[in-house]
Amino acid sequence: MAEIQPFQVMEIWNRAKELEAQGRHIVQMQIGEPDFTAPDPVIAACIEALKQNPIHYTSALGMPRLRHAISLHYRERYHLEVPVSRIAVTAGASGALLIAAGVLVNPGDEILMPDPAYPCNRHFVRFFEGRVNSIPVGPQTQYQLTRELIEANWSEKTRGVLIASPSNPTGTMIAPDEMRAIIEAVQARGGVTIVDEIYQGLTYASDFASALAHSDRIFVVNSFSKYFSMTGWRLGWLVMPEECVREVETFAQNAFICPSAPAQYAGIAAFCAETTATLEQRRGEFKRRRDFLVPALRELGFSIPVTPEGAFYIYAGIERFSADSGKFALNLLEEAGVAITPGKDFGMNQAERYVRFAYTRSLADLEEGVRRLRKFLAG
Repeated sequence: MAEIQPFQVMEIWNRAKELEAQGRHIVQMQIGEPDFTAPDPVIAACIEALKQNPIHYTSALGMPRLRHAISLHYRERYHLEVPVSRIAVTAGASGALLIAAGVLVNPGDEILMPDPAYPCNRHFVRFFEGRVNSIPVGPQTQYQLTRELIEANWSEKTRGVLIASPSNPTGTMIAPDEMRAIIEAVQARGGVTIVDEIYQGLTYASDFASALAHSDRIFVVNSFSKYFSMTGWRLGWLVMPEECVREVETFAQNAFICPSAPAQYAGIAAFCAETTATLEQRRGEFKRRRDFLVPALRELGFSIPVTPEGAFYIYAGIERFSADSGKFALNLLEEAGVAITPGKDFGMNQAERYVRFAYTRSLADLEEGVRRLRKFLAG
């Protein structure tokens, strides 16, 4: 535990809540939680389940109906055949990542990851006495790993690679040809690729292509939190190679027993036509927010060399304003009432030069946030 750092964004979030309790209005652009709640069919399905069904343990791998719905989702939306047998429903994407790490990582194993990256991923590896080789990446590779970087950093201790597309904190994606090249390079070395696709569906410049199109021998993590607007329901899923099903089930049985049963009933309704229509409208709204905030921040002097293609984040350089992203974020919160996340949450690679903005609030809130930023930077 001494080697596992606290999640800095939650420290900012807690302080923002304290200031709100004192009567201040805070423009919250720090946390990756959509301001939209679960769509109406999802809520109705949960209420109906609580009324009509006994709420007991389910299979450790999840309810068959929900696993089938996820499989059908891959077929209808992404034209992929993903057997139900390879799908495990989990307690959020975090549960899926923990299971994948538990199944794959032995003490001393090394996992390659980009820097910057989602902070908890490296901690999941550490839980099982593995170590992360964080590879510095920048705008020249879309803040993503490439086949060349993986080949250059592979060692005899390397067990595999953990990548995310779209990415947190940068919102960038790995192009399909590069994704295929990465998977092939890892498989050629006897390793395993874990792909975090929890922002699948939230893309703006192009259609999303799942890494599952390139191999059935990878682990893919997904979630109901982001695109489906179900953060507090704590529901996700893991797609695994067929030969790993028993190990995943055993780990899940011992670690979690099963995912939340009410959330699973709700999750089935996340794929209905009415829900999808609502979610696609929301995706359009996220694009509208991105298209406002990116040029607004650039006009204020933030450096954003790569326009984010997905998720709802902007990774912005603050070199014109400060050499300390932590201090910059705290001062901005205290003086201007705008909450953002310092780059040190996401790694060591020039972390003091960057902050993350989340456009998970209304356009009116974002406009107010920009107004306050302009005044703060001018003062």
